[in-house]
Formats: sequence, structure tokens, C-alpha cells
Amino acid sequence: MSNLKTAKSALISVFSKDGLAPIVKKMDELGITIYSTGGTEKFIKDLGIAVIPVEDLTSYPSILGGRVKTLHPKVFGGILNRQDNEGDVAEMKEFEIPQIDIVIVDLYPFEKTEASGASEADIIEKIDIGGISLIRAAAKNFKDVLCVSSVDDYSAFLELLSENNGTTSLEDRKKFAGKSFQISSHYDTAIFNFFNSEDDTFKQSFNKGKELRYGENPHQKGTFFGDFEAIFDQLHGKELSYNNLLDVDAAVNLMNEFKNDAPTFAILKHNNACGLAQRNTILQAYKDALAGDPVSAFGGVLISNTEIDKATAEEIHKLFCEVVIAPSFSSEALEALKGKKNRIILIQKEQELPQKLVRTCLNGVLVQDKDFKTDSEADLTDATNNKPTSNELKDLIFASKICKHTKSNTIVLAKNKQLLASGTGQTSRVDALTHSIEKAKSFNFDLKGSVMASDAFFPFPDCVEIADNAGITAVIQPGGSIKDQLSIDYCNQHNMAMVMTGTRHFKH
Repeated sequence: MSNLKTAKSALISVFSKDGLAPIVKKMDELGITIYSTGGTEKFIKDLGIAVIPVEDLTSYPSILGGRVKTLHPKVFGGILNRQDNEGDVAEMKEFEIPQIDIVIVDLYPFEKTEASGASEADIIEKIDIGGISLIRAAAKNFKDVLCVSSVDDYSAFLELLSENNGTTSLEDRKKFAGKSFQISSHYDTAIFNFFNSEDDTFKQSFNKGKELRYGENPHQKGTFFGDFEAIFDQLHGKELSYNNLLDVDAAVNLMNEFKNDAPTFAILKHNNACGLAQRNTILQAYKDALAGDPVSAFGGVLISNTEIDKATAEEIHKLFCEVVIAPSFSSEALEALKGKKNRIILIQKEQELPQKLVRTCLNGVLVQDKDFKTDSEADLTDATNNKPTSNELKDLIFASKICKHTKSNTIVLAKNKQLLASGTGQTSRVDALTHSIEKAKSFNFDLKGSVMASDAFFPFPDCVEIADNAGITAVIQPGGSIKDQLSIDYCNQHNMAMVMTGTRHFKH
């Protein structure tokens, strides 16, 4: 038989009617018989177009409050029959089953209903049964049937219908079948994740992927799967790159630690903070964040926890930076920042981020809970005789928040709620500390009276000794080393304060 099929009939059963009218009108123009149900049937009738109710085809009414409409042999026989199979052709004739050449389905909005905060009963009602069955049947039988399973494909389908007067090729039908199975698998994954309460099964699905210019390097292909627009409004600039997205993710997660605090500004490079400060004004917070490492800030990602005003924007404009993120910008600030055509300006929306972290590993994936633990004063245990002062205590918590979001092994040095320096991603804690001290001194910071945060315990007292010699007076660390006492003893002997949190914050 020919691979070309000219449609003579179609079954339409959709939740959303958006974009459906032009398709129905074109089908009517082409003389295609239309079968439909419920609200879709009424919609077609209101357009003044002839439509056959599915009930007339099946001789069975819609029952159970509309839960059962299309689940009938005369519907699925019309879709699943093989036109090149003599037995199928004979049974179609025997049972008076009409051929159905096109199936158009738009599933109940399960994900939107779940996201809306609806009750469990309302969410369950949005689990489509007939629709998903129609999609699977029509897509399976793509040799004879074309399946349109999403509003997003309406325009492409209408173009195909119009150009070829209702005739489709095997290639056309197989292409639409592939899209249909993507829709059905994504739908089932969403339902599974709603019910899933176990950690021994992992399923994730995204409907759309955005191809990036390239991956981490120009010779690598990169794609972003996710709904970027749900989290940000991009007001200006070029498309974000793979590396931009990683830095933006790091920036958002870091600034969430300071979401409801005084004006706070951070500058990130390669997923780590190279500058961060909290002040009475966002302008001063930016200036002091930049002072933390004005060299690394070049080409960085900038983020604020409050609106960026004109004065701050004019200061930012002096710096070459890739991305600026804030909950809002004044009109004058936007005008200033748009002075660089490629600078990416993002407004961050109120949107909950995923609760799990996922990364590829060997021939599978690793999944873990996010590190939601933020160290607070209530978590601290005084390990030394010397207690931190009120200011030191505030700086210790401040440093701990930054440390949590910095690559291990890491040491963070802070003073007066300003990041002085950090040693990021070092193979030893001593290296991390010495690197941070050297870096702070290179930018003329006085470390006397500063504090130190460590993402994990000190296996030996060498770090507190190095810190003491640099002028650092207070330390925050999780504790847990079998040699904790050696570090505690050194601090007691040299009038340093040490507090322990009991929580490690590795970030690999």
C-alpha cells in the first residue's frame, strides 16, 4: 500500500480549544468527517460545522460524570485497525466500525492543576484516561493514523493539512507519533512523581529543551531543559550560555541565604562568590562586594537581594559583567545598565526551586536533597573558653552562609559582613586557608579581628594556628574530628573563639 494517506475522518477530543477553530474549519473545507465529545463537540457545533457525537458512533452515552466517553471498540477499532490486514478489514466491515484517520487530543492539565495548589481530589480528576489511551493508540498505528497530541503542534498540523489537502506521508505520521509518545511519557512521569514517596525510583521529564550556543567549551554541545521564564524575566542582553546558567544557578541559591536580610550584593565567578557584602544601602553593598576581589569580578555574575537603583546601576555599569540579577530595577537603573548591549539583565521572580539535586555519574545519576540547612546562632556550640563577641557572632553566621555555597575544600574569611577572601576547591584545607589569606592581603584587607568559616572539620590544629598568625580571632566549623580537642586547645591558649555547628557543608 502507498505510504500516502488522505484523511477522510477525524476524532477530536481536547481540553483546551485554543487554536482549534482554524483546524476544524480546514477539515470541514476538505470534507473530513469529524467525530467529537462533550465540550469539544459543542465548540465545533458553535462554529457552525457538522460534527458527529461519539455517542452516536458507539450507541453508548458518556457515563460516570464524563469519565468514560471514548473507551469503546468502535472508537479504538477505528484507530487501531491495520488497513493492510485482511482480517482487520473484514472485522471493521462486520462490526460496522468507521475508519478514523486523524486523532487530535489535548490532555487534561495535570501539571497545571498540581502547581495551582488544588486539592488532591481535583488533581486526581485531571489524570486523563481516555485522552492518553487515544494518543497511545493513534501513535502506535502511525502507519495509517496521524496523531496530534498537543496545542503546541496545532500550527504545524494546520500547515501540513493545508499544503497537502489532507494527505500525509508515513514520515509525517511517524514524526507526529514521536511527539505523541513524548507527550504521553512526560504526562505519566508527572503523575508518577505526584504519587512517588520513595527514593529508590527516579524519573524526570522535560517537554522542551533549549539548544545553547555550546556547552562548557565551544567544542561541546549544550542544551538547557527547564522553564527559565518561570524564574526570570530577561529584560536585556544576549542569550544565556551554558556557563552563564551555571553561575546564575549558583548566584540564586547563594542569595536565597540572604533573601530577607539587609541590602546584600554578591558577585560570582565560576559558581563561587568572589565578592559579597551586606550594608545599609545596596550601593554600599555593591561597592564593598566589588572591593572583595575587583579582579575576579571582571566578567562575573552579579546579584542583589533588593531593588537596584540608579546610583548602584551607574557603578555597576563601570564594570564588565555578564549578568545582573535583582528582584527589581528602577527605570533609571535599567536605562544605565542597558548601555551595554550584551549585558544580561534578569528580574528574579518568586518561584520555588527544585528540592532535589541531580547530576550524572558513571552510567546513571546521583540524586540528593538540597542542603537546606542554614547555620544559625541557635545551632552553635561554644567549643572554647573564649566566646565570640556579638559582632564576631554575626560575621561567623555570615561567613558560614557563604561557605555553604563555595566549592570544597573551602575556607571563607569575613569581617563586618564583608567577604574578604575565600579559598575555593582546594585539595587540602590548609591550601584553602593560605590561599584565602594571601588573596585578602593582596587586596589590602586587614585580617585582624576577622572570622574564618570552614565547610568541614579541621583534622589537625594547623589551620587555627595559621589563622591566629594572620590575625583571625574567631572560627566556625562543624566539628567531628577525632582530633577536635587539639584545635580547641590551641584556640584556648591563644584567646581565639571557636564555635561548632554540628553540620558539614561539603559542595563538590
